[in-house]
Amino acid sequence: MSTSDTIQPILRFVEEELSFATSYYNERYLDRRVSSRMRRTNSDSYGEYYSLLKRDEAEQAELLDALSINVTGFFRNPSVWEGIQTLLRKLTAEKSSVRIWSAACADGREPYSLSMLAHSDREIDDSRISILATDISEDALETARGGVYQDLQTDDVSSQLDFLERPTQYITKQEDSVKVARTIRKLVEFERHDLINGRSKSGFDMVVCRNILIYINDEHKTPIFETIRDSLVDGGYMVIGKSETIPIGMRTEFDSVNAGDKTYQYPGDAES
Repeated sequence: MSTSDTIQPILRFVEEELSFATSYYNERYLDRRVSSRMRRTNSDSYGEYYSLLKRDEAEQAELLDALSINVTGFFRNPSVWEGIQTLLRKLTAEKSSVRIWSAACADGREPYSLSMLAHSDREIDDSRISILATDISEDALETARGGVYQDLQTDDVSSQLDFLERPTQYITKQEDSVKVARTIRKLVEFERHDLINGRSKSGFDMVVCRNILIYINDEHKTPIFETIRDSLVDGGYMVIGKSETIPIGMRTEFDSVNAGDKTYQYPGDAES
């Protein structure tokens, strides 16, 4: 097989010319996403698609969007949200200001879930909460800021919102979409951020980073956890995906709060 018939030139182009760190992701994931774009563009080989990619800026944007992790839903894994609810009650009872970072937020349904939870629970003082939501994909962030989700994405939205007692006050059903209420949207600020190559944040009481790490090569997970650690206040909390694990070299940095729901606390200089 010639070099032009492998995925490697495509990955090098994306890394070097489009500044997307493909080397951090496992190759099976990358191959699935590239192959999907090849089918969409009727490209019969990696070489043919590579030629298209180099000359077509629109396709470059489409591939970057495809490579970005944007699978999400409202209140994904309800048991995890029960744990988050308990932590938010605790934090707002103890602190006058609670900062939450929803990292790799995709199209915004995770941070909006946080906002809905804060608004709906009488034991959580939502006036004390601010939410920063970040993602690498500008297209995903554009959808997130609008808070409108098409019916194909939300055909099970009613069951997703079963976690709330009165969900209808937080979304408006339209003909072929749902829109998140303004009171929910105004609690969330969106910003582009590269979790892999970007700088750490600071001063967060909770970082929610779920279901991106399963796509990252093991050797590149440590910098992500270092970013999360450095973004947390002493005693702050981290929530990762249920199928994700902390790299061995970082496990002493976090104390387990709920192993099943992958909730951890960063003790820092605080008493653990």
